[in-house]
Amino acid sequence: MIRPATPDDIQNISNIYASIHSEEEAGRTTTGWVRGIYPTPDTARDALARGELFVAEESGAVVGAAILNQRQVDVYAGAPWRWQAPDSQVMVLHTLVIDPAAKGRGYGRAFVAYYEAWARAHSCTCLRMDTNARNLPARALYRRLGYTEAAIVPCTFNGLEGVQLVLLEKHL
Repeated sequence: MIRPATPDDIQNISNIYASIHSEEEAGRTTTGWVRGIYPTPDTARDALARGELFVAEESGAVVGAAILNQRQVDVYAGAPWRWQAPDSQVMVLHTLVIDPAAKGRGYGRAFVAYYEAWARAHSCTCLRMDTNARNLPARALYRRLGYTEAAIVPCTFNGLEGVQLVLLEKHL
């Protein structure tokens, strides 16, 4: 089940962020994220305050989270998007995380399906998201779900320097 997050979910989301950082530090995953820089508990708190934070649950336990909104980050400007639309018709998925202990169970796919339904319900025809070029599993998942890579942009992103940011899109 995917639902809007509540204040009670922040600690669980923070724990997922910490688990992903631990996996990255141990060399078992490559997200390109850095503990203490991004994502942090404030990432979740700020999104919750804006009403943009969602969680995936299994048997009452939070197993994933994401931010859904219409905020296109600055590096999206000028990208060679195949699908052009006014900002009011673009929905963006940010910071999709699945607890490493729950990976491989379809939660990422389910979250993307929820995101697409959310976009339709808000009259959005263009879907956009991004990931670090180093995050090969995410890139493969998004490709399987019909997203195309519009560009790879070198930038400083969410406080992380030297990021090769993959911009992805899909038209509904």
